[in-house]
Amino acid sequence: MDEVFIKYDNPRKQERYDRAYMRMALEWAKLSHCRRRQVGALIVKDGQIIADGYNGTPSGFDNQCEDCEGSTHWYVLHAEANAIMKVARSMNSAKNSTLYLTMSPCKDCSKLVHQAGIKRLVYLDGYKDCSGIEFLEKAGVEVVQLTDVSIEHE
Repeated sequence: MDEVFIKYDNPRKQERYDRAYMRMALEWAKLSHCRRRQVGALIVKDGQIIADGYNGTPSGFDNQCEDCEGSTHWYVLHAEANAIMKVARSMNSAKNSTLYLTMSPCKDCSKLVHQAGIKRLVYLDGYKDCSGIEFLEKAGVEVVQLTDVSIEHE
């Protein structure tokens, strides 16, 4: 049986949950060791968090994300890539899920989001290059940008 993307019928309820998951993604971002920017990601399916991620170095590498000049090492993984890889290692599927991301995806990660079958992206801050968002919209992914999300209870 083919899975169906589930979204709340009530827009206010959807926004309430979107904001709650985004606050959790903001907390998760704080686990990143990156100095330039900390990014968090959650993948939610059928009302359950199936994966999480934050930007950082691959397993087994030193947690230094930047070199001595402040440039990010080429091998640092983005938060959404880490979350998608966690799904790949599990018995879950990201098909028809929602990705909550504290920063919109770059063009390379947007390809991973689409190929993973994620049907909805909710993000907070825009990345410097919006081609990732444009690609996802063209691919039929619902894209929502939240504003004014704080860690405090709303």
